[in-house]
Amino acid sequence: MKNFTGTSPTDENWYYIIIQDPLTDTEQFVGFSDDKTNEKFIPAFRTKEDAQDCFKLMPKDLFNGSYSVQAVIEDDLLDVAQKNGHTVYLLDEKGTILETITM
Repeated sequence: MKNFTGTSPTDENWYYIIIQDPLTDTEQFVGFSDDKTNEKFIPAFRTKEDAQDCFKLMPKDLFNGSYSVQAVIEDDLLDVAQKNGHTVYLLDEKGTILETITM
């Protein structure tokens, strides 16, 4: 059996994001906007647990509907973000920005 330690061109990066109204016609990625800078962003997480923990800290008055944490392929995430004028930030479980996710 061969051990593979490199990355393959077929490897895909997955991130966990929060989905509003999953499995409905109005399903969408949860994004935010900063009133001070007018920047729009989608929070992404390395693990499902980080996404769930951070969601618990988010202001609940902003949310209506149902929510779910789901994994999404990086290319799909960045495509949706770009089409909607959002930046994608990788956050930790406390909501601290770790890095900007770009192509």
